[in-house]
Amino acid sequence: MRKIISVILALMMALTACGIAAAEQEVRKMETAADADEFIAAFLGEHPEELEGVWALSAQMEAALKQIGGIAGMAKQLAALGTPESILPAYEGTISGMKVFYVPCAFSAMKVDLILAVQDGVIAGLQTGKYSGDTAEVKNESDLYDSIGLALPVPSLGELPGILTVPKGEGPFPAVILLQGSGASDKDEAIGELAPFRDIAEGLAELGIAVYRFDKRSYTYGTELMTDTQITLVDEYIEDAVNAVQLIARQDRIDPDRIFVLGHSLGGNAIPAVARELKNAPVKARGFIMMAASPRSLDVLMREQYDFLYSLIPEITDEQQAEKDAMFAELDKLQDLDSLAEDDTVAGVYSTYWKWLADYDILKAAGEITEPVLLLQGEEDYQVTLEDFGIWKDALGEKENWRMISFPGLTHAFTEGLKTEGAAVYSRPDKVDARVIREIADFVTR
Repeated sequence: MRKIISVILALMMALTACGIAAAEQEVRKMETAADADEFIAAFLGEHPEELEGVWALSAQMEAALKQIGGIAGMAKQLAALGTPESILPAYEGTISGMKVFYVPCAFSAMKVDLILAVQDGVIAGLQTGKYSGDTAEVKNESDLYDSIGLALPVPSLGELPGILTVPKGEGPFPAVILLQGSGASDKDEAIGELAPFRDIAEGLAELGIAVYRFDKRSYTYGTELMTDTQITLVDEYIEDAVNAVQLIARQDRIDPDRIFVLGHSLGGNAIPAVARELKNAPVKARGFIMMAASPRSLDVLMREQYDFLYSLIPEITDEQQAEKDAMFAELDKLQDLDSLAEDDTVAGVYSTYWKWLADYDILKAAGEITEPVLLLQGEEDYQVTLEDFGIWKDALGEKENWRMISFPGLTHAFTEGLKTEGAAVYSRPDKVDARVIREIADFVTR
């Protein structure tokens, strides 16, 4: 699935693709880790454009690259990570049955893995993932909870790997289901050096609340979903959220009458739609938590994020200004959605997705929620800001079932930081602030 530009990291885009085209004889095929090393070294070098025509690319990979200025344009999209400081040797793995090469890269602002997806030697995608270069593992020795592997079935696709973190004891315990922000996110919602959903799961479990988190469809089945022009927020969040509630309600030690759904960022935006769908489900949610959710349209947020990030650059070059102008010109296409064909994309996202969002009146849907709702906002968040929080308060702040809290000194990931740090806040190890976990726990137990 060609994913939404992340509300969490607006300049990091995963460009996955499928539908492999036959490679011409003169281009090279990527078959070994050494090939991946060679490609990434050139990609992060001074002249990534020299890779054009050298390696076999899938048809849809080539189409995606044309929209962003080729391989050099794709390299520029990693600018938010800073300059590359070290590149570790590539190693081979698989994602959804597709061969991939992981290349751990330490940039000046953040550490990530660059992941090359390959099918029959043809490059089908390049995306970022959690950094795997640190070999030391932190072993969980808590005697307060159990971590149980529990996959979420997905009709027609298979299943999504998940973890149910349950407090020790017989229960039954209340449970919270977690929905990540935009993009191909794993169950921990790993962002640079952060893993906010792991922090929330373990923190709530220590306070007597079970938590279920699972990989997103776009993370596990990105290649399979790539050509589906009909994908909307329903496929990305709503169906899986509703099914997760039904799944968790059947688990031992879980109280089926006290299941809550928590969404972060775009996952928080999805909560009102999830609440609507759950009204017709066998098991309903007891309440909802929205973290850093915005009532404004995604394209408005993207423009605002780009403006802010570029404002942090002391002196913008002509090339940087041209890049920004190109992105804004791309977003201008959304002014006439009816002119877009089914397979047209805007900022790498199919038009059907944008049309669904345009029809989604999030404030109206949120106002229909009758269950308790907790809305949380970091005051140092530059991606979803206090302006968004103010809109929520003006529209719904007087409703008895809503509780709204903002936290000074916390970022989009609800870790400590300053908005003027930009994406650099994700480059240092940190944990979700204990105040946030305590407020969620109090809300659930109350």
